[in-house]
Amino acid sequence: MHPAEAAGAPRGAAVPSGPTALRIMVGSQLRRLREAKGISRERAAESIRATHSKISRLELGRSSFKQRDLSDLLNLYGILDPDERSTLFELARQAARPGWWHHYQDIMPGWLEPYIGLETAASVIRTYEVQFVHGLMQTEDYARAVVRMGNAVAPPAEIDRRVALRMTRQSVLDGPNPPKVWSVLDEAALRRPLGGRDVMRRQLSHLLDLTDHHGVTLQILPFHAGAHPAAGGPFTILRFPHGDLPDVIYLEQLNSALYLDKADEVHGYMRIMDELCVVAESKGATRQTLADLLDRI
Repeated sequence: MHPAEAAGAPRGAAVPSGPTALRIMVGSQLRRLREAKGISRERAAESIRATHSKISRLELGRSSFKQRDLSDLLNLYGILDPDERSTLFELARQAARPGWWHHYQDIMPGWLEPYIGLETAASVIRTYEVQFVHGLMQTEDYARAVVRMGNAVAPPAEIDRRVALRMTRQSVLDGPNPPKVWSVLDEAALRRPLGGRDVMRRQLSHLLDLTDHHGVTLQILPFHAGAHPAAGGPFTILRFPHGDLPDVIYLEQLNSALYLDKADEVHGYMRIMDELCVVAESKGATRQTLADLLDRI
């Protein structure tokens, strides 16, 4: 059986890359199998000698799958076909493999790791930023200035690794299956000097270059647009190529983050993003604003 079919998708559907997305996909399939049999989380938990909260974490893709637990759950759900079982076991093994960001676990907070995995697997990334340029669009010098601001007492080696993590994230833009990135950037982020004149000049020049990138759409939200619906602050919307993976809203805070995936929450943020794109400057006007800022700095 094709891996996508085993996860509930039609033949030919894209199987998401990266362990985070694979865990979510396998977990979604386990939830569907359980619900189809009318089995409660509590009963499923008993079959693997665990609590119902562990079943919830597995079905949400927040925990890795032990082969024994997966085998016991498939037995409980009546999945005995060898091909179907082997495909799910293989997907679970792939989901257990560490992502490239595993090498940065010593400097990466736990609440950020899920986002890196989701960003790597996303097919569409839409963002609204207020204070800083989005991490996928930062130059190395600009990223270093941002990292230093948030880690003032960190040793130089740690700063270097944090910057390297941010730069490595940007490889998704030119990878084999790059996401479509649509970013609305508040004018305040461009007016706020960060790292000095030369750093800001290189950052503005880089943004100007990105307006020609085939996978990137950049719009500036100018001051003269006045009040707008995103008064609550920056956010990111992640969409995935596989229908089993819900859209995720990522809200980063000072020392934590929120991940929202309920339909009504996602719909609200999608509506706000659509409204921002209407009031923000067009591609041509954005290019002109960036060029004007470069001339003045």
